[in-house]
Amino acid sequence: MKTLAADSAQETHQGRIVNDFSIQVATVNGSGSQSSNNVLMRSIFQMGIPVSGKNLFPSNIAGLPTWFTIRVNKAGWIARKKEIDILVAMNPQTAFDDVKALEPGAVCISPIELNLKETRADVKHYQVPFGELANKATDNIKLRKLLTNMIYVGVVAELLNIEQAEIDKAIEKQFEGKQKAVDLNLNAVRLGREWARENLKKDDPYFVERSNQTEGKIIIDGNAAAALGCMFAGATVITWYPITPSSSLCETLIDYLHEYRMDKDGKQTFAVVQAEDELAAIGMALGAGWAGARSMTSTSGPGISLMAEFAGFGYFTEIPTVIFDVQRVGPSTGLPTRTSQADLFSALFLSHGDTKHIVLLPGSVHECYQMAVEAFDLAEKFQTPIFVLSDLDLGMNNWMSEPFNYPTKPINRGKVLNAEQLEKLGKFERYKDVDGDGIPYRTLPGTDHPLAAYFVRGSGHTDKATYSEKPEDYKNLMDRLNRKFDTARKHVPTPIVKTVKGAKIGLIAFGSSDFAVEETLDHLKAAKVDASYFRIRALPFNEELRKFVESHDRVYVIEQNRDAQMRDLIILEVPDLATKLRSVRHYSGLPIDARFVTDEIMTQEKK
Repeated sequence: MKTLAADSAQETHQGRIVNDFSIQVATVNGSGSQSSNNVLMRSIFQMGIPVSGKNLFPSNIAGLPTWFTIRVNKAGWIARKKEIDILVAMNPQTAFDDVKALEPGAVCISPIELNLKETRADVKHYQVPFGELANKATDNIKLRKLLTNMIYVGVVAELLNIEQAEIDKAIEKQFEGKQKAVDLNLNAVRLGREWARENLKKDDPYFVERSNQTEGKIIIDGNAAAALGCMFAGATVITWYPITPSSSLCETLIDYLHEYRMDKDGKQTFAVVQAEDELAAIGMALGAGWAGARSMTSTSGPGISLMAEFAGFGYFTEIPTVIFDVQRVGPSTGLPTRTSQADLFSALFLSHGDTKHIVLLPGSVHECYQMAVEAFDLAEKFQTPIFVLSDLDLGMNNWMSEPFNYPTKPINRGKVLNAEQLEKLGKFERYKDVDGDGIPYRTLPGTDHPLAAYFVRGSGHTDKATYSEKPEDYKNLMDRLNRKFDTARKHVPTPIVKTVKGAKIGLIAFGSSDFAVEETLDHLKAAKVDASYFRIRALPFNEELRKFVESHDRVYVIEQNRDAQMRDLIILEVPDLATKLRSVRHYSGLPIDARFVTDEIMTQEKK
């Protein structure tokens, strides 16, 4: 039985297909193909056509298979597409399996010596003498392999009708300041293009045509976007330990800081420490946060596991810092270069005892930037560690986005008392709830007043920060921390709610799943299935969640983990509505796609 999404995909293979297909380039890790793939993607983007790029790469050594997928879609859908329409099969190790996985009517571009034409008669084959063309491109044997990548760019450009001027522009951007490299790569592209023009007969439906849908937009990955947000938020202390897929967040931030955060004398106005491990990294970040710096660290699941004790210390002693968790597949080492949304429980409840952290859930590169800025304000406002959870798909892959706005709000440092205020008050109790919101006042080290000093205690303490094991003091402290968490419900990023009048089903998702879910809504609409959509952007939840679940007969919670963690958190929040909640779970490590979501919902709707 055909599914709704499969029917839709099949229809796209009838007639001329313009600006609506996916390209997959299969090569090997370390072959230098990343530059070529970026050139191909960017040249299409420069023609005004929405694109996204996803890199599927091995976690260990060079020489193993890697796949780069470019989604081209005139409707603006930039989530992963399950079907591959055009395969560039450059890796002999995987070529036969890659071709077998294609849908009938797909296109395969491959080296002539692989003779892939014999493997599938229902696939359109273009066989190219890449080795011969590479020999023409250069006499340097070492460069031939690299330039072969640009030759396939030329072949694809000719077959799809990508404008050469845009290819030239993309190459100049990719190799900016390296004119020799620019010239070599431009020549390789032209060799591939000319050979294709003279020797290949176009016999497939896929074309690109200039559009105007990308004007003013940018292409950026989520880690770079978050790094920009950290800089604009005023981060001054960065402590980190390298780990896939979060390393590029701090690496990019460090580059930005060296370019834009040096004083007139050439001295740094920030501190960067590469710690010996993740435990040390969060410990240093908390120390800097206590001292008054805006501090942060970034990591992934294994690092989160190591940070548990210090995260609880930060929660209990009420010290601000920001922790970015770019999620990957676990447990243990898991699949370091695959994506996941399975750290919800870990981040929310990280530490032993009764601990609940504020968690932000960006759903786009724009929100990676925006929530990075917001996280530092929230950390100081609530005097606590703030977790920002993106994932490998969002963090390391290329996404089209609106440009980022320059921050206009002043930095919010929360309830900080200076010497003048302390003198006026006449007393200071570090952990006392004065305003009823659970958030006490704090002072910063070096405040010139005798009342400013207090002990930071990871053990039981009173409002005055004195040591205590009295049951009433501990209960008072824990109740106040819980009250502070409840206050956060009105201050964290609010959900995005799209209510369809009369819809009996609702969809709930978060993070990078949003791209696929938005496309699924389009699928459902085409099938005359009305559905509302609720995108969670932070924990704790606000009152809108209950209203949404109450107003629908069935609610599908879509997430990229095995154990339906978000659904379980929603059940904890609204236990009386648990029977309305259904689960759509995608946990293969590959980014979730709209076809999967649509098929799962339609299957469950028929039960």
